[in-house]
Amino acid sequence: MANSGLLFHLLPTSFTLGFQGRIQAGETLCLLAQALHLCLCFCPVCSGCENEERERAWRAPRDTRLETIPNCETCSIKPTADEVQGWAQSFDKLMKNPAGRNVFREFLRTEYSEENMLFWLACEELKNECKKHSIEEKARVIYEDYISILSPKEVSLDSRVREVINRKMQEPSPHTFDDAQLQIYTLMHRDSYPRFLNSAIYKALQQSVSRSSSES
Repeated sequence: MANSGLLFHLLPTSFTLGFQGRIQAGETLCLLAQALHLCLCFCPVCSGCENEERERAWRAPRDTRLETIPNCETCSIKPTADEVQGWAQSFDKLMKNPAGRNVFREFLRTEYSEENMLFWLACEELKNECKKHSIEEKARVIYEDYISILSPKEVSLDSRVREVINRKMQEPSPHTFDDAQLQIYTLMHRDSYPRFLNSAIYKALQQSVSRSSSES
């Protein structure tokens, strides 16, 4: 339980008072731990890794069919204070940092817009593909998961971008969704990012890394 001491420093002081405050703190703690991949066995709100059935049920509705793209990017190292502060200076810095993307993704989950990050990650994965068959298959899955109007994870795109995608899908390439990816990136930047900077999850992480930095 080496992470227990670390996680108890994640909560803003205002969250430690009263029953409602403890519930809010626990929920924020869960989100941060999920984003940073830490054990939650001691968490007062979530039963953590002991409750595997609950965990599977929580993840199942949001899984992407792109198996090459994990639900959470591998990032076991806690971000530094400079990195966390840098996320407030630039959305680009946030998106280029694996830990930043994970924390931002957990925030998007609370706003029911996680599909925007999943789509962006899927596009990044597609760009790294070289084999023609794999490109076609991954492009098809991305289209079905995030572009199709029948998908519950459909992202918000204008008609012009949709027309461009439909033309490019006739012969998919690693850059079939570039226009759409840029539009979703811009949407996250303008719409979700300002709210993220004022969110409990980001402020809690700021306090955590600040305390860790002063104690070291």
